[in-house]
Amino acid sequence: MNTKLTLTLEKDVIENAKKYAAQQGQSLSSLVENYFKLLLLEKKEGPTKKERKPLPESFLKLEGCLKHEGEFDYKEELTKALMEKYGL
Repeated sequence: MNTKLTLTLEKDVIENAKKYAAQQGQSLSSLVENYFKLLLLEKKEGPTKKERKPLPESFLKLEGCLKHEGEFDYKEELTKALMEKYGL
């Protein structure tokens, strides 16, 4: 279901956006809607691998230095720690 949205933008931005939309064979509404969808998808999925900053070398050297036996349930451990902290 489509709903009307009113935006307040600078006049030259609107004019240029309309020209761009026409060049792309889209309406301005369609262009804006697709842009919002893209923004929301990126936010939902998090940064792409390209956008992620590489980890520092000193951090990478820590890989494998900690060992644990068996299964580790971090949620269970967190629950225990919080219960102990707050006396529950």
